[in-house]
Amino acid sequence: MNSSEATPALDFLDVATPQAWLEAVPDHIPELLIDHANCEKKAASTALSMIYRYVDHSELLFLMSRLAREELLHFEQVMSLMAQQSVPYRQLSASRYAGELHKLVAKQEPQRLTDALILGAVVEARSCERFVQLIDVLPEAYAKLYRRLVTSEARHFADYLELANQISELDLNTRVALFVERDAELVTRPDREFRFHSGVPY
Repeated sequence: MNSSEATPALDFLDVATPQAWLEAVPDHIPELLIDHANCEKKAASTALSMIYRYVDHSELLFLMSRLAREELLHFEQVMSLMAQQSVPYRQLSASRYAGELHKLVAKQEPQRLTDALILGAVVEARSCERFVQLIDVLPEAYAKLYRRLVTSEARHFADYLELANQISELDLNTRVALFVERDAELVTRPDREFRFHSGVPY
């Protein structure tokens, strides 16, 4: 793990993952892995959809193309770990986390694109933060995967945030604060189901 590369993503967030969520991890490893695989698949899909929607942003096209490839590779790595640990891939309901953050995205352009990039930065930052935390609470057979993924997740966060700053002509601080505040609410309040980005299960 390159902690110096991960630090900007971790500092970007308002709150750390609650200890209660981390304490629940050992009892929910199958759900953690399945939902993580789903998150990687969704991240790749989101990057590809942005390539199709925003064809006039050349920098975005290159970065999203690379990101989609990396997210699919991560999907394969999680699936491989699941196979090694005899965790079957099955249907799992989605976490409310991404859906709630998506509600903050503006409906009209160009704010829609800026918000989508900010959302991407927040999700990648939270994923990076959880990767770092999971290294210390998972058995080594699982932790080594998250140790490998931290640096790329931190880079994805930086790519999204840099693109948002390049594309927007306005100061992003207010919009970023809105998304970061919502992230903090979602990961700290109780959740019925344990998911990779869920709040504290009860």
